[in-house]
Amino acid sequence: MAEVLAAGGVLWRAGAAGALEIAVVHRPRYDDWSLPKGKQDGAEPLAATAVREIAEETGHAVVLGPRLPSTRYRVAEGDKTVRYWAAWCTGGTFAPNDEVDDLRWVGVDAAPGLLSHQHDRAVVEHLPGVVTVRATLLLVRHGKAGSKNKWPGSDELRPLNPAGRRQAAALRTLLPLFGPRRVHSAPRTRCRQTVQELAADLGVAIVDEPLLSEEGYWADPRAGCRRLEEIARMPGGAAVVCSQGGVVPDLVGTLLGPSAAADRTLRSRKGSVWVLSFAEGAGDDGDRGTLRVVAADHHADPAA
Repeated sequence: MAEVLAAGGVLWRAGAAGALEIAVVHRPRYDDWSLPKGKQDGAEPLAATAVREIAEETGHAVVLGPRLPSTRYRVAEGDKTVRYWAAWCTGGTFAPNDEVDDLRWVGVDAAPGLLSHQHDRAVVEHLPGVVTVRATLLLVRHGKAGSKNKWPGSDELRPLNPAGRRQAAALRTLLPLFGPRRVHSAPRTRCRQTVQELAADLGVAIVDEPLLSEEGYWADPRAGCRRLEEIARMPGGAAVVCSQGGVVPDLVGTLLGPSAAADRTLRSRKGSVWVLSFAEGAGDDGDRGTLRVVAADHHADPAA
């Protein structure tokens, strides 16, 4: 049987008293209470599916946060896999529609008593652990730029090729789902080109980051890691950082710890993204101002 792919989210907000609330929707077709979700439309990224379906079913706009556990169960068409994200509500108004006739905002502790399905209840259980995120950083590997050996000029000036431009266009659609407001890049033409249209959409200038180029990073990896954390901590919303294949896996491995650093799956394809979510936490020296990674979600080449 075919695999059915779908996506959705746990739509959350801080209630009037500051308590965590989530949206639960009623579907008259099934007479059940569930989390907003729906099937993937063609080849759209599943993160885009989640944002679209939440908007269609609830009338609310969101910024995606960390990925939550996926669910898998049998439906008439085959095995259905649903990927979920924590989805922070940024505004909107619910109106009954063809799929959903009621929406209730309930406390996260009360939600399991209303949700009809155990697989939805299991997803909600993980939400409190990720709404503590204080900073989000979108670490991008630049798009395809052809062979270095075939480029006649300086490698710093090597541009994206047609495949790389398609990847940049796909990233221009994917990255805004996570609410970026700032754009940084290693000082390479191919890196800047990967994020220049996004920066134009946001109305911001690209900030060059020499410490996050390959030669700058490997001259002092600790300084490169400190700079990435500085960027994450800057006020003004989530940040995009575009870097190179010799930097991204080591940065992610260092942030996640020694066991992750040796994991070859951390290698990032061109055009891929790591969504890094940070919370406040004590470092080895007890400094409470230290950021720690609480989620690291990898998105493969969105143009593939």
